[in-house]
Parts: sequence; C-alpha cells; structure tokens
Amino acid sequence: MWKEENNQLKRSFEFKDFIEAFTFMTEVAFAAEKMDHHPNWNNVYNKVDITLFTHEAKNSITEKDLKLSKEIDRIFKK
Repeated sequence: MWKEENNQLKRSFEFKDFIEAFTFMTEVAFAAEKMDHHPNWNNVYNKVDITLFTHEAKNSITEKDLKLSKEIDRIFKK
C-alpha cells in the first residue's frame, strides 16, 4: 500500500530473491521511461523501496505520481 509522507508517495516491495526484484525494477523502468516520469528507488537484495514525487511541482505529488504508482502496482501483481 502506498503511503503519503512529506509530500511524497512511498512503498516497499519484497520479492523471493534478487532476480525477482531486479526483474520488477526493469519492468518499472520501461514503464517509467514510457511515461517520462522516473521513480527514486533503492534496492537491497530482495527489497525495493520506491518514492514518487514531481520535481517540477516543487517536489510534491501530482497526477504523474498517482498514474505511475498504479502502473507499478499492476507490474507487482503480475
């Protein structure tokens, strides 16, 4: 579940192993590139932490972030 914190959307994802986490990140990267809106993220082994906000909107949450978060959820549920 996404959490709004300090004008940012945040969520952590956990996978079976590094390969699953990296595969997820690759799919998210392609979706983000297509949307021209890129996440801030961190990966350690099987965990991926994602933070979404829009730099052009003074680092606040915009429709771009909401749309990307829904796409990330769709990718995760595959």
